[in-house]
This record gives sequence, structure tokens and C-alpha cells, in this order.
Amino acid sequence: MPSTSAGPRLRSARPMAVALAAVLVLSGCAGGNEIQNGGADDRFISGDGSSTVFEGADRVEVPEVSGTSLDGDEIALSDYLGEIVVLNVWASWCGPCRAEQPVLDEVHAEYADLGVDFLGVNIKDDETAAQAYAEHQEIPYPSLYDQPGEIPQAFRDTVPPRSIPSTLIIDPEGRIAARVIGPTTYGQLTDLLNPVVVEFDLGDPEERPRVAEQEAAETDGEADPEASEGAGEPQETGEPAEGAGDDANAGDGGGNGDSD
Repeated sequence: MPSTSAGPRLRSARPMAVALAAVLVLSGCAGGNEIQNGGADDRFISGDGSSTVFEGADRVEVPEVSGTSLDGDEIALSDYLGEIVVLNVWASWCGPCRAEQPVLDEVHAEYADLGVDFLGVNIKDDETAAQAYAEHQEIPYPSLYDQPGEIPQAFRDTVPPRSIPSTLIIDPEGRIAARVIGPTTYGQLTDLLNPVVVEFDLGDPEERPRVAEQEAAETDGEADPEASEGAGEPQETGEPAEGAGDDANAGDGGGNGDSD
């Protein structure tokens, strides 16, 4: 059975999912806030970040998804079979999407050698704005451009189509292993990924590189030369003292010569 944290479980029946999505649009997703882009037909919901884990027997296969990326490449979700995929739905106008982007970047970097890849889905957005955002944020993975929001509709039995951001974890066999409705966090996303990585014997997540530790080490490395330079300054100021000592020695020598 799926295990859900910090939010109610959605039933898989299509009528219930559609009805629930309509309720969410009106009232918010588990306490989330309504995000409006454009007119009345473009209202979206920022969920509360609740997550659901689907055990092996409860996992459903993902629908056929394909499209053109913001870079102009043709991409299909089936291209990622054999890998774990983190599928993230976002838009450039979505504040919670912007807030979670550093988390996605960090996890992407740490899990790249553990059979985990990322694919974004940009919805209900201006393509130029989306491309500018992706370039400015230096998003390291591709995103499908889906202005009509057809891809979230294909996953409507698992995630309300108007929930943004939302994230799905898809196992190497192309089945949905977990979901997050709303912005995710580093701890939440890694906790959802780790069991799937271990399940498919893709490596030890505990041995992955930590971006935060690497950044701290780089910061320390930048500070060390400054410390060394600072340590060298007293030596420079000590040179006159050495010179003064030489002068004193010279004076002593003169005195000795006088006594001779």
C-alpha cells in the first residue's frame, strides 16, 4: 500500500481525481495557495509539499509522454527506461518553483552517478520567458515545453493537473514510485530517492558526494591563501627589526673596535 506523509492520498480512479482537482482549484491543495497566471482559466495550486510513496505492487506505469524541449530537442519519457527519473512540473511565473530549483539542482548533481536523471515539464508559460528562466538559473537538465499542460493531464490519476510545482519519481521500469504535491525539500527528495536507488542496486546513496560539503571545502580553500598571506605580513614587518638588529650589531662591532 502507498504510504503518504503530510497529506491525504489521492484515489486512482479518474472521476475521483478529476473531481478532487476541481475542489483543489477552488479551495487549495491541503492548505496550499492559489497561484494565478493570466485569466480565470489559468489558476493553479501550490500544494503543501506532501509526499506519497508507492510500493512495488502498487506502482502504475507512466503514460507515454514525449515532446520538444526548450532547447529544441525531441525527448520521450521512454528514453529514460533503465534509469530513475525525477519528473518536475514547473513554470517561470511560479514562485514555489523558483524556490525549489536550488534543491533540484543539488540533488541532480549528487545522484548523477546513481542512475538518477531529471526531466522538467514547463507548463502554461511563455516559451521565451521559460527559456530565459532556464538559462538564467542554469538548470542542468532538459525541460519539455508543454504550454497547454497536456503532460500533467496524462498523470491526472496520480497528481492533480493544476498542482504546481509537482514532482514524480519514476523507477527504472517506468513505474511511479513516489510523488510530491507542491515544492519539495532536499531531505524529502533524497529520502524518496534513496530506497529506489537501493531497490534497483544502483549504488550506495550514503556514499554520494555532498554538494554542500564541497562548497564548504571550496570556501575554506579560498580562505586559506588569505590566511597564509596574513601570516606572511608579520614577516615583512619583521624585516626592519632584523635590519635594526644588524645596525645594533654593527654598533657593537664599532664599540669592540674602540676598546681594541
